[in-house]
Amino acid sequence: MARNVMRAGFPLVVFNRTRSRAEALEREGARGASGPADVARQADIIVSVVSDSPDVEAVYLGRGGVCESIRPGALCIDMSTVAPETARAVAGEVERKSSAFLDAPVSGGKTGAEAGTLSIMVGGTESDLARARPVLEAMGKSIVHCGPVGHGQLTKLCNQILCGLNLLAVSEAIVFARKVGLDPSVMLQAVSKGAAGSWALENLGPRMLAEDFKPMFMIDLQQKDLRIALSTARERMSPLPGTGLVHQLLASNQAYGEGREGTQALIKTLERLAGIRVPTAEGHPDITM
Repeated sequence: MARNVMRAGFPLVVFNRTRSRAEALEREGARGASGPADVARQADIIVSVVSDSPDVEAVYLGRGGVCESIRPGALCIDMSTVAPETARAVAGEVERKSSAFLDAPVSGGKTGAEAGTLSIMVGGTESDLARARPVLEAMGKSIVHCGPVGHGQLTKLCNQILCGLNLLAVSEAIVFARKVGLDPSVMLQAVSKGAAGSWALENLGPRMLAEDFKPMFMIDLQQKDLRIALSTARERMSPLPGTGLVHQLLASNQAYGEGREGTQALIKTLERLAGIRVPTAEGHPDITM
C-alpha cells in the first residue's frame, strides 16, 4: 500500500514497528521516521495500518504517538480493522489537536494491496474524504463513504461476516464433493460461473485444492475481526449464528497451530470432521487419507 502511494507521486515518510519492513521503501526513496510522533511531525496526511484496537490506540495515543506532535490541520487515515468505538475514541483525540480523522478499513487481501485494487470503506466527513481521495485512489479502486467516523469499521464488519460465511460455504462444498466421489476441481469449474460464484470460490477454492495455505489473510486476523463483529452484535442484540459457527470452527484451526495460515485452511477443520484428514498424536500434523 505504501509503495503504491509513493508510485502515485506522493513524497512518503515511513515507519514500521518491525524496522526491517520499512527498509525496502527507504531504499526506493521514502524517508524513514523513528516513530509515529516523528511521522506526524513531517506529514500533512498520516496513514496507519496495524493489527488490532490496542495497536491503533498505541500508535495515536501512546507515548511517542501521533497525537504528541500532530500538526494542526493534519488528516489521519486509519486503515486498520478495529472496534468502531476505538475509531471514535481516537478521532476525538485527533480532533482535539485541531486535526481530522477518517476510519478507512480495506478489503482485498494481500493481492489487492499489492495491485492497488482494494475496496476502501470510509467513515468521516465528506470534506475530509475529498481531501483524502487522491491518496486512497493510489491504494484502492472502490472508495465508498459509509457515514460518520466508526461507520467504516461497521461496514468492514459486514464485509467480514460475508467473507466468513462464504469461506465456510466453499470449504463445505469441496469436502462434500470429495466425500461423494466428485472431482472437486471439476465441481469448482462447473459451479463458479453460476449463482454460487464468489470471490472466495474463485480465489480460495483453488488454493484449498492445491493445499496452498499461505496467507492471503491470516486466520488469526480473521478471528480478531469476527470477535469484534460478534461483540458489536451482542451489544446491539443482533444474532449472528453463522458468524459464531465460523468463529468456532476457525478456533479449531488455531488449536492445531494453524492461526498464521490463510483462512482457506478452514477446509482442514472440515476435513478432520469428515474423516478425510486425521491428526496424528505428535504435534498434530495432518495426514490426507
